Amino acid sequence: MTRPEPKAVPFWSPVEVEASIAGTIAHLQAGGVLAYPTETVYGFGTAVDYDSVERLVKLKRRPGAKPFLLLISASEMLTRLGLHLTSSAARIAARHWPGPVTLVLPGGERRVPDRLRGPEGGIAVRWTPHVGITRLIQAYGDPITSTSANLPGVPPAMSATEILQQWSDAVTRGRIRVLDGGRLQPSNPSTVIDCTGPRPRVIRPGAVPAATLRESAPDLIGDV
Repeated sequence: MTRPEPKAVPFWSPVEVEASIAGTIAHLQAGGVLAYPTETVYGFGTAVDYDSVERLVKLKRRPGAKPFLLLISASEMLTRLGLHLTSSAARIAARHWPGPVTLVLPGGERRVPDRLRGPEGGIAVRWTPHVGITRLIQAYGDPITSTSANLPGVPPAMSATEILQQWSDAVTRGRIRVLDGGRLQPSNPSTVIDCTGPRPRVIRPGAVPAATLRESAPDLIGDV
């Protein structure tokens, strides 16, 4: 018997986004992996629990030293996970969230899987400006994990079609649910700032330059 072609869920218009939410939440609650568009590339994500995160690690063949980040849609989500906005992080977030800025925050012990903790000792978090994903996270009520939708050494997917081609078996088996938000335009990655130390530090330059960030956090280190 011929296996059916894998399909994506339309996720472009507001009507399509709303129609996708119930099925997507059920998929996350069942421990499945979600493929979705962001403001930069297509990402893979899961619920924030040990088993779901481990499934994503195996799917991505991700080295243990490279954690995933969290996407949120409200600051209250940080509080529930025990993550702390330092004074500098709070000023940066107030100006640049939602937006392409990722903050590595302290806290989250016993509430966030250790796989998500980076070498700085914190948890990377971004409030995404992608309207559809923001609406999904709001409806879900909790953060979701996020990592680029690709295998090591392969460029991140810029369309749902690429994911369907590369991960067809997992999609057909229901392990991955793909949200099709169209082909994304090339863009700079988010700027990543370590906020776990006494001074915030740029650990990956990106869409928001350091000079702009220093308007909110004058003591920022790095990226000239």
